[in-house]
This record gives sequence, structure tokens and C-alpha cells, in this order.
Amino acid sequence: MKLSVTSWSFPQLTLAEVAGVARAIGIGAIDLGYFYRSSLDKARLLSEPEAYGQEVRQTLGVNIANLYHLFGSDIAERNLASGGDGAANRADFERALAFCKAAGAPSVFILPGIINPGQGRSEALANTIEALKPLVAAGQAAGIAVCVEPHVHSYLESPALAAALCEGVPGVKLALDYAHFAVAGYRQDEIDALAPHAGHIHLRQARPGALQTKMEEGTLNFPALFATLRDAGYQGYLASEYVNQAYFDTLHDDVLSETIKMRDAFLAWSAK
Repeated sequence: MKLSVTSWSFPQLTLAEVAGVARAIGIGAIDLGYFYRSSLDKARLLSEPEAYGQEVRQTLGVNIANLYHLFGSDIAERNLASGGDGAANRADFERALAFCKAAGAPSVFILPGIINPGQGRSEALANTIEALKPLVAAGQAAGIAVCVEPHVHSYLESPALAAALCEGVPGVKLALDYAHFAVAGYRQDEIDALAPHAGHIHLRQARPGALQTKMEEGTLNFPALFATLRDAGYQGYLASEYVNQAYFDTLHDDVLSETIKMRDAFLAWSAK
């Protein structure tokens, strides 16, 4: 396992500056997305994915761990659970996969969708399963792992539902962030059951009621988490995802300090 840091952790930095911070603190990879000053140019990614991917790979000076691809402008627009936009989403996703391949990113993650008008969780899950099947097949053809992130404010809010999604779509992986379950009160050992499905990992401390908190103020046991992933055979990236966002009031932590604490926690556990 190896560390990365999410580009959206530093919303006031350019992407090149985020890469510089990562290098400075000994983290050799970053996750890319479409948000803030540190974002990719989504329009360019969709219009010239191979050239843009090669450029990013050559200029940033760090490895690319993962791409966070959002189909619309927010979590609702063109969401997978809606049952619509399938052709447009597949076309865009093939371009995102081409970018990942050119940039050297081993995985891409997308969101599961929300409960749309007239739906419940079962209908949302069924629509997402059908929407994911061609996307996962495209990822397998490109050699890129396709991951879905269970998150609060989606319908995929429990470990049981996340496991059902994985059972319904052979080959799909999870972008697994324990914080999205811990905030809702799930115990860490309940979340551990999803480790065999992990294709990418997000790391930040959390507790019931708080999606993000300082390392010393949360309930997640990170040495145990690292061991669970190792024992499940996970060998990919662990992305530190401390953020400064209005989303779930994650505005109150020193992102750089917490990133370094997470780095040190992993290095202390992995030292032999």
C-alpha cells in the first residue's frame, strides 16, 4: 500500500502546487478531480483525453493515483440511479478512462447516485447496478479499476447496501472512505466487511455526527484499518482526503497538519 493526497484537499492551490506540496511531504502521488483551483479542466479531458493525460503525467512530477469523475455538475445531475443519461454517461466515461490510461492512473471513482423523485433505495440500487455494468466492462477493457464511493447524502449509506451493489456488478470496486459510515454511527468492524471490495481508499478521521475531525478527536482506529486492508489483499493507494468544504461542515481543520498526521500514522504502522 502507498499514500496519495487528494487535489481537492487544497482548494486554494493550483494543481501544480498540490503536486509540489505532495512531493515536499514525501507523498508521491495525487488524486485528481474537477473541483476548485486545483481542478483538472473537465472540458479538455473530455475533448482530448489522451493528450491531456500525457501532459498531466509528464508535468506534475508525481504519480496519478485516481480520477474522481463526476458526470454532471453536482451529485444529482446525470446521476447513475436516475435511470437516464446512459449513452451520454458511457461516452464521457470512455473518455475519462482514456485520460486515466494516458495519465497512468490505475483507477477512477464515481458516485452511486441519489434517491430520485418517486424512488426508494431499492429502485435507486437497481438502476445503479444496470448503469454500472457497461461502465465496469469498459474499465476492464481499458485496464482501469472502476470504483464507486458510498457516501452520505446518496442512497448508498450502509455497509449492507454497498455490499449488495458489489454483488450486483461483478468487477466493480469501492472507493472506500470509512468516514462516510462512521459519521452515521456504524462501527469500524461493520465497515471492515467491505475491505475485500476496495479498489481505492480515502483516509480521514471521523466520529458519529462528524464526517471529518482531527486525528485525536475521532473514533477510527487507523492501525487496525491498515491491517484490515492488508489482510484483505489490498495493495493500492491510500489517499489522505482532509478537506476544507461547506459539505458536512468540514471547514475547521488544518488540512496540511492532519494530512501529515495521517502520513505519520501510516508510516509508523508500516515500519518494519
